[in-house]
Amino acid sequence: MSSLKLLTTVGDVQSWNNSEATPVAAVLTMGALHRGHAELITHAKANTPPGTRVIATIFVNPTQFNSASDLDQYPRSLDADLALLKAAGADAVFVPDVGQIYPAGLKVNPPMEPGALGEILEGNARPGHFRGMLTVVHRLFEILDADYSFFGEKDFQQLALVKEMVTELAMPIEIFGVPTVRDESGLALSSRNRRLSSSGLELAQHIPVVMELMSQAFTSGESARECEQVGREYLLGQGIASIEYLEIRASDLISPPVPANARIFIAVVIEDIRLIDNLEIAK
Repeated sequence: MSSLKLLTTVGDVQSWNNSEATPVAAVLTMGALHRGHAELITHAKANTPPGTRVIATIFVNPTQFNSASDLDQYPRSLDADLALLKAAGADAVFVPDVGQIYPAGLKVNPPMEPGALGEILEGNARPGHFRGMLTVVHRLFEILDADYSFFGEKDFQQLALVKEMVTELAMPIEIFGVPTVRDESGLALSSRNRRLSSSGLELAQHIPVVMELMSQAFTSGESARECEQVGREYLLGQGIASIEYLEIRASDLISPPVPANARIFIAVVIEDIRLIDNLEIAK
């Protein structure tokens, strides 16, 4: 098990960066870590040049929550998070307070704007969320000065927006997507899952089921709209009444979907907890 350097200020990160002339890979998180986050660390170590150091961040970003209650209820478990990062082989973790990230206050001027790609799906359901996400990711990239960064495909739209930002701003960092980690039922691992009751978890297990049903129907020739209607009827029949979106889109999120290039995107609310997921349709 490796040692884990705990950094809490921008100066700490700069000193750590300057201590060795090696590439750096970053894994950005909001804490409440689980096996999916450990997989990001594993991928960062396996898919970068030998000697690359891996730094994680834990920062619950207030600007990407749509309500104060959602921010307050977000799970926090720093000691367990540090233990997981150490076991996964991270070299350092940056755990800043709000003042380190937003020294001039939360209203960053100008913020990072997501554009058209950020107005659909999550962007439509959570106005302002992606503006806050991109702004903090941009700020963390500035602080970390990393060469690589790894993001989970569970937040596929987020990954696409980060890649778009990096390309448009010509930022000197390479972005990698990491496949979603799932439990034995197929449910995507999420920090929010721990807030569900046992019956809520049983309901949530219908999420991967409905995506697989829709994938099979789409590859069999059903239209995207027909598949979406079948999916909604399935979820309603299982008792999941709050469906924010359930859509089949091309992998670029914009082009018309075809079986060789499509993903299913879903957001539902179970026991007042939003759960999102997506699945690449089998080619």
